[in-house]
Amino acid sequence: MQEVETVIVIFGAAVRADGTPSTALRRRVLAAQAFGRYQRTPLYVATGGVGRHGPSEALVMARLLRELGVPDEQIVLDETATDTVSSVRAVTRLLRERGYRGPVYAATSAYHMPRCVVLLLLARLDAWAGPAASGPAARGLVKRWYWRLREAAALPADALLMLWLRLRGQV
Repeated sequence: MQEVETVIVIFGAAVRADGTPSTALRRRVLAAQAFGRYQRTPLYVATGGVGRHGPSEALVMARLLRELGVPDEQIVLDETATDTVSSVRAVTRLLRERGYRGPVYAATSAYHMPRCVVLLLLARLDAWAGPAASGPAARGLVKRWYWRLREAAALPADALLMLWLRLRGQV
């Protein structure tokens, strides 16, 4: 494996029925790639399994990264994750297997960033908020508040779950 100085974890979002990225997914990848241009040797970890529509979120992200000029050797996929906790667990396992100990930057939507960073920290990674996807999470005000309120409930619930998994040696 090439020497990696920075890991950018791109958290998944929906894939459309035609296999293309949703707006949220596209924005997350674009933000990660823009951030990675300023890093010497970034490794992009795309995490996300198959949701309502295939292919996997990670595969769609990798395809988009390649279209943006990111070489294959700088892209790693986790296609097993079904939610944020499973993404963090899979990425943690992957990075430990590779012996990586450097900083890990979360690339996701702004509303989702706090939960991603907290979970990465609870997984004992040197985690930082990376690039937030530009633009609102949804067009409508009600939908935007839905996502914010969902995160307000999910963050403490997932943090407790991660602590419990950590105590059991599963992270």
